[in-house]
Amino acid sequence: MLKVQDLHVYYGGIHALKGISIEVPKGKVVTLIGSNGAGKSSTLRSIAGLIKNKRGTISYNGQSLLGRGPVEIVKSGIVMTPEGRRIFPHLTVLENLRLGAYSRSDEAQIANDLDRIFDLFPKIRDRRNQKGGTLSGGEQQMLALGRSLMSAAEVVMMDEPSLGLAPILVKEVFDIIRSINQQGKTVLLVEQNAFAALKIANYAYVLETGSIVLHGIGEQLITDERVRSAYLGG
Repeated sequence: MLKVQDLHVYYGGIHALKGISIEVPKGKVVTLIGSNGAGKSSTLRSIAGLIKNKRGTISYNGQSLLGRGPVEIVKSGIVMTPEGRRIFPHLTVLENLRLGAYSRSDEAQIANDLDRIFDLFPKIRDRRNQKGGTLSGGEQQMLALGRSLMSAAEVVMMDEPSLGLAPILVKEVFDIIRSINQQGKTVLLVEQNAFAALKIANYAYVLETGSIVLHGIGEQLITDERVRSAYLGG
């Protein structure tokens, strides 16, 4: 289990996270929803070791992650797919994927995992030798997710995976997220498309200005009047 307790994060004088606590059980999908600036991405970046917290604890399987750098966090079993995909545009699809396995040395299993990634994302299989920057937005998102999965991490954090995609591709991305979870991965999802995120989430937290204001089972929150009014257009 991934557990965050009383997490406080500052950017200079800005108090970005004000004592949030979340739990991500093994094998589940947990989502964070909220408006821009609510602290969703800061939560993921703090867990990933990309920013330091002022106060609070982060633990995974009972082991503290505080003070560990991003590489150590990945090796411990947690990886993040960043907002905006951030693939390497001048490297091929295959090179991008292999970079996701940079912390691994099990070449035979890496080769097997590459085959599984191409089975999961058949659209990029035939483009394995194509430069990442020439892919469509949807294909780049699939590549970014595939690169994360190549780390063999147990927990996959995703920051706005549907951002900027056409509606038909948004549905495809969420189908893929569901499939990733069904294959045994734990998912911590940050997503502006609150309805789609709540539909697939086992549990959800609603953030406002750095604080958790509501939490509960994903599909139950869809019917909550506060959530519907603020995030679902109802």
